[in-house]
Amino acid sequence: MRFHFAQRFCLGALLLAGATVAVTHAEETAPAGPQPTADLPLDELRTFADVFGRIKEDYVEQADDRSLIESAIRGMLSGLDPHSSYLNAEEYRDLQVGTSGEFGGLGIEVGLEDGFVKVIAPIDDTPAQRAGLQAGDMIIRIDEKPIKGLGLDEAVKLMRGKPGTEIRLTIMRGTEQSPFDVTIERAIIQVASVKSRMLEPGFGYVRITSFQAHTTDDMQKAMGQLEKTNGGKLEGLILDLRNNPGGVLSGAVGVSDAFLTRGLIVYTQGRVKDSKMQFEAGPDDLLDGAPIVVLVNGGSASASEIVAGALQDHKRAIIMGTRTFGKGSVQTIVPIDDTTALKLTTARYYTPSGRSIQAQGIEPDIVLHPGEFKPKSDDDLKSVKEADLMRHLGEETEVPSAADEAQRPPEEEKANEEDSDSPTIDDFQLNEALNVLKGVTIFGSRKAGSEKAP
Repeated sequence: MRFHFAQRFCLGALLLAGATVAVTHAEETAPAGPQPTADLPLDELRTFADVFGRIKEDYVEQADDRSLIESAIRGMLSGLDPHSSYLNAEEYRDLQVGTSGEFGGLGIEVGLEDGFVKVIAPIDDTPAQRAGLQAGDMIIRIDEKPIKGLGLDEAVKLMRGKPGTEIRLTIMRGTEQSPFDVTIERAIIQVASVKSRMLEPGFGYVRITSFQAHTTDDMQKAMGQLEKTNGGKLEGLILDLRNNPGGVLSGAVGVSDAFLTRGLIVYTQGRVKDSKMQFEAGPDDLLDGAPIVVLVNGGSASASEIVAGALQDHKRAIIMGTRTFGKGSVQTIVPIDDTTALKLTTARYYTPSGRSIQAQGIEPDIVLHPGEFKPKSDDDLKSVKEADLMRHLGEETEVPSAADEAQRPPEEEKANEEDSDSPTIDDFQLNEALNVLKGVTIFGSRKAGSEKAP
């Protein structure tokens, strides 16, 4: 893997869609110290000083200077975009600790929309996911308190709390006609970035829940374990990025590079020279060219979109699911002093073909909305046989005796049981992705065979 980027941005970048309740990830870090500035707008600063003085003199309660200045800074940054913010000592400390992948809270990635808190994605195996929160849910009250007009940081603080305590969220969901309440118990969240399993012989499944500093290494270990279980190289892979809100840039680049052998992965552009970066793939492919299907949805954001966009542009994978979130900007952590910092949007990122993902997202190659298959009973899974048809011809062979049935090989019974219990039957999108993956594999093998034929 070959990284080309400026020295200032060498510590990684945060590519999350919003704020995560009680969690932060590693971000791009710029050095503290004086930076070149344009001429100061003296008239506007004089107005600011006048307002500050008027508040100090006339406000109904005594106003603290530090609080006023901090509020002014927060307002200045929140007016730029949803992702830029001021980090006080506590928030900056949480950011630095958050790279461990363990934190307290609910386990949801959130953003602001129309003054309300929007769930971008629930994190796997967390209280939020177990409570049934979904991408796109709008949180309109927290413990009966309306949150319309609150800043994102304020709303996140309300949702944070001591593990073991409960919080009640009032939710508006697109498919529901009226709001409903969800009670969630806060917990210490331990995020497993990579999960994997075999779906069928030859076909593996890897789910990435978020991109952390160690995600690439974890995925490579998971791939090795899948090949060991399979007894050899995989015939195909499903990479599940649904409800993955993003994470560190290096994780997204590393995962993309694992399946590409050359070419650009992603590049960024901003106003300053140091914000321009580009990342290129190295020569190794973990799958040796075996087909890939990538699953995405509206909760797939930022770093997830980098991976999906790179694999799609290089025609290395088929993207299935629904349009992604559309967060195509990079935030840099700019330290102000030893305890505070700015999180500032400094660049946009682009796919290898030059597409900007910002506010547009990745359009899947195959649009597939989520569905669910729930048989009423086990009998509904049985296919119709000749013997089930009315007036069918009788069989000529003798009906097996009880003794013969008892001697039936257990392997045959087990095979029949496996046929009626698919590991993907409760996930419509995953089931369809596996069908597509099988089809691509069969087509590819037949095409290769025909090219070799005389």
